[in-house]
Order: sequence, then C-alpha cells, then structure tokens
Amino acid sequence: MELPQGLLDRLLAESLRARDFAHVPYSKYRVGVAILDEQGRIHIGANMENASYPQGWCAEPSALTAMIMAGGKQAKVALVTGPGPEIITPCGGCRQKLREFSVPEELIVIAGDPGGIRQRWTLAELLPHSFGPSHLNF
Repeated sequence: MELPQGLLDRLLAESLRARDFAHVPYSKYRVGVAILDEQGRIHIGANMENASYPQGWCAEPSALTAMIMAGGKQAKVALVTGPGPEIITPCGGCRQKLREFSVPEELIVIAGDPGGIRQRWTLAELLPHSFGPSHLNF
C-alpha cells in the first residue's frame, strides 16, 4: 500500500502527540502509536506504566481499544514512535495484538521518532508464520 505523504505526516504527528499522554514515571520511555483503520480514521494510544510492573500496558493495545470502541474492525497502518535514537518496533505481545485486528501481509508498521520516520515493514515481516483467528476455525 502506497501512503500519501500528507497521511504519513498526519500519522507521525498523531503518534508523537500520543507520547504526551504516556504515563511513564518509572522508565521515562514514552511510546505513542497512531493506527489507521479501514475507514480511514486515526486512533492513538500511549504506554501506561504501573507500580505493579506487569499491570502496565503498551501503546498499541491502547490504540486498538480506541479503534474497536469507535467501530473500527481492521488496522491498516500502525505508526509507532519512541524517543529515539534507537528504532522502535512493537514488542512481541503487541505484534500478536495487531495480528488479531489486521491482515499481516497488508498491515504496514512504521517506526518513527521526533526526527521523523525511520523504517517500515509489514506485520508479516515482523511476525512471520503467525498464529491468528483462522487457526481456530475448525
């Protein structure tokens, strides 16, 4: 899928804006994500830490929840941003959560930071041979 520059700019801006909402008193590592759904709407999320560490959550499930609550069914693009300079990608658990609401060969995952877009993949490239809903159709 070819993405118009204007859309990429909006996704990057929204992902960076989402970082402002992160609750990260422990790591100070702000992550934001902007997810484009099948209706062309953008949903944002940020990471939320918790004093009971396993109870925190990543930016991607926050945005996916917003997408589902707004009536979206499928993620088409996920642009995730961190502080840099290291390239950020969704963690393994978030890759699986994205898998639940996408077609892995079609979902574009883009990494960015305040300096701009750094790299892009499909979810299938980040999560090859994934387990998904179709495996449970028996």
